[in-house]
Amino acid sequence: MAPPLRARRPFDGKGISRRSLLAGAAAAGALGVAGCSRAPEEGEVEGGDLLEQLRDKGSVRVGIASEPPFGYIDDNGDATGEAPEIAKVLFKRLGIPEIKAIPVEFGALIPGLKAQQFDVVSAGMYINPDRCEQVLFADPDYIMLDSFIVPKGNPHNLRSYKDVADKKLKIASGKAYAEIAYAESYGLEVEVYPDQVAGLNAVTTGRVDAFAGTNVTVETVVKGSRKAEAIPAFQPMVDGEPAYGAGGFAFRLSEKNFRDAFNKELHKLKENDYEELLEIVGPFGFGKTEMTDKTAKELCG
Repeated sequence: MAPPLRARRPFDGKGISRRSLLAGAAAAGALGVAGCSRAPEEGEVEGGDLLEQLRDKGSVRVGIASEPPFGYIDDNGDATGEAPEIAKVLFKRLGIPEIKAIPVEFGALIPGLKAQQFDVVSAGMYINPDRCEQVLFADPDYIMLDSFIVPKGNPHNLRSYKDVADKKLKIASGKAYAEIAYAESYGLEVEVYPDQVAGLNAVTTGRVDAFAGTNVTVETVVKGSRKAEAIPAFQPMVDGEPAYGAGGFAFRLSEKNFRDAFNKELHKLKENDYEELLEIVGPFGFGKTEMTDKTAKELCG
């Protein structure tokens, strides 16, 4: 096996530059929607031969959501983050030496995958039953608790979605974030912003009282802020049951063979108490508490 690739430098909490994002968008336009295999009927799962085609081509197109620390384009124009760094290792071991990252808005990831704008979603996407009807997920490579961005000092003493509902406060989240459904289960009306940076601004300017996201995302975006902080990470509950935020790579329904081969290599990274996987994702704020042996089958219900 090839040795695991490492992140170029520890994640410092900085986002992507507009120049880098536009460069990625231009690349996406250049690549177009030329697909490698026909899309199956909605809900139909097939074997597929995309893996063999990508091995011959030597590269794979991965969709990312420009969301640190899960996946983003750095100031040098290179794809990095938790998911792209895993992708570099695993696709190389599958015989595909190069990844080409295509950044899009989070809400465009599944439509873009289905439209064959890219071959795989590499964005730390939460695995849930609704999404499982549209794509094939690999087993999760992390599990995550939630947190809120709140004004400095947490003036409303928020610790959960229930607190926000009980105190009749305003909450926001990111476009297509799983946290929207969590908040709505408590009867909350959620304002939706493009990403966590916009959410931070909404909190610091007083438009909302809290912005909900994963604990790693929230802790990353508030670094250095003098007006906002992250509340302690908590387990979200929906209808009295824990809502597990476990994320993984997504594949088209036509590519079960590709997904299965990826899963096999992913499981090897998890051997020896996640030692190799932690070496890859550690620079982006992921630790032993974010590791999981849950499966996509469990999370898809």
